[in-house]
Amino acid sequence: MQNFSVAQLDTLDPTRCPCGWSRRAFADVAGAPASVHVVEILEDARVHYHKQMTEIYVVLEGEGHIELDGELIPVKPLTSVMIRPGCRHRAVGKIKLLNIPIPAFDPHDEWFD
Repeated sequence: MQNFSVAQLDTLDPTRCPCGWSRRAFADVAGAPASVHVVEILEDARVHYHKQMTEIYVVLEGEGHIELDGELIPVKPLTSVMIRPGCRHRAVGKIKLLNIPIPAFDPHDEWFD
């Protein structure tokens, strides 16, 4: 077993998610402590939360807002936001971001009110 994993994010198949489209690396690596996603936000991003995951967003392109528990926070490239479990959130605007879920992304830990 190798002691590392490598992913080329721009070659991964995109997956529809509550925020838009996500290219997910390491979510399928057994025992991975985190995963890394490039997410292209759509204007119809849905408010959601996680019970277990903390997410760290790093805005790569675009400007807009991140809604956090009802508060709109302005973001632009290189803005970083840490979203703890239980925080209702969504991205608003045409934004491309890097998302680092800790622990690794689990599709069963996406909740909607």
